[in-house]
Amino acid sequence: MIPLYSIVNLISAWAIPVIIVFIPLYAAYRKVPVYESFVDGAKEGFDTAIRIIPHLVGMMVAISVFRASGAMELMLGWSRPFFEMIGIPSEVLPLAILRPITGAGSLAFTTDLLQQFGPDSMVGRIASTIQGSTDTTLYVITVYFGAIGIRKASYALKVGLISDIIGFAASILICYLVFA
Repeated sequence: MIPLYSIVNLISAWAIPVIIVFIPLYAAYRKVPVYESFVDGAKEGFDTAIRIIPHLVGMMVAISVFRASGAMELMLGWSRPFFEMIGIPSEVLPLAILRPITGAGSLAFTTDLLQQFGPDSMVGRIASTIQGSTDTTLYVITVYFGAIGIRKASYALKVGLISDIIGFAASILICYLVFA
């Protein structure tokens, strides 16, 4: 009997190449003009990119001001004693703030934590789990809502940030349950 992990490895190794070959072949079979459809999609993508650039620039400026002004450090300084009292490593707190704002910034911070503490440390495990189970909420709202012109994103923002808080808490809880 073939072990399940071998089957999963085989499927994961071949899934993307099969899809990449299957889609154009199926489109050609259905007599869809593959190249022309691709070019039309690329044009739409370019137009979308032009529409969202102002939103991205605004978000990047806000992130830079937040970090450069010292507001993030001030917020962390106030909250650190509480989080350490309930057992949350203070080293991962900046990740809780950065992750909803910027994917690249949070990934860089996670990389620094992994280099400093190691991937098998509790801090490394928690940071990696947070990185994988939360999203860049503000970036997603900026890009996707900006692309289609939605101006009122308050409900989506609330739900996204609540989801990030739950993901942060669940990451810590699960890491302590599994690794402690």
